[in-house]
Amino acid sequence: MTICFRAMLLFMLAGLLPDAAHAECADSAEPCRLEGGREDGTYHLVLPDEESVPDGLPAVIFLHGWGSDGASVMQNRELVDALVGRGYAVIAPDGSPRPERNGRSWQFHPERRDGRDEAAFLRAVADDAAKRFGLDRERMLLGGFSIGGSMVSYVACESPESFSAYAPVAGSFWDPLPDSCKAPVRLYHTHGWSDGTVPLEGRAVGNGQMVQGDVFAAMRIWRATNGCGGENPSGFRQSGDFLIRNWDCDSAFPLTFALHPGGHIVPQGWAGLVLDWYEASAR
Repeated sequence: MTICFRAMLLFMLAGLLPDAAHAECADSAEPCRLEGGREDGTYHLVLPDEESVPDGLPAVIFLHGWGSDGASVMQNRELVDALVGRGYAVIAPDGSPRPERNGRSWQFHPERRDGRDEAAFLRAVADDAAKRFGLDRERMLLGGFSIGGSMVSYVACESPESFSAYAPVAGSFWDPLPDSCKAPVRLYHTHGWSDGTVPLEGRAVGNGQMVQGDVFAAMRIWRATNGCGGENPSGFRQSGDFLIRNWDCDSAFPLTFALHPGGHIVPQGWAGLVLDWYEASAR
């Protein structure tokens, strides 16, 4: 092989290396990086075992709570292992930095968005992960905990086409609640009956500067958005510690509300319940 040919071959291979280099961020403490102006940011990703990874893998994008980050989501092995064990990639984006504080948060509140366009960032994360790792962009569920759950709720309400379904946990709209949402969505809201951090009836925080919204009022907004008939649930069941309500909505846009007796947590068994619902509603 001549020196010139070897140099040309190395140059051609170098053009293929960026995607391979990017792929190193999967199953790694080093996050994947996006650079796109107001969509700059990082995310963490783990894939199922390589031997069982098919093309077009589905994914759960899970948003962390206030003061946390994507790496902390990945440390929740019960959650991550349950999702990966069902054949889903798990993506944990990093929220926006908190000025002069550790950890990150999400600029979810419509009246307090003066930084990164979070919804655009999350769509960019999904697009980037689909491209890098061969994931199915049409089968990505957006979930999140606490403030992350609030971020999920606002993305679902304001840009419902962003993801195929939404699953907020212990987080919803804040006052003033939206008058309405743009379009129906598949949504599964989970909350703790004894949650004192984000109570079901809401509460004021930050010296009263912001008020967490009433979750039951939020569910009324979703029922109106999804065209659900009447106030009474069409389905009620118990699964372990979960009390689960469904409404008579458009079959393409199921709405589920799951209560558990615990507090401000992602409850044990959540992943299995949500994935069962997600897969059944996609049929």
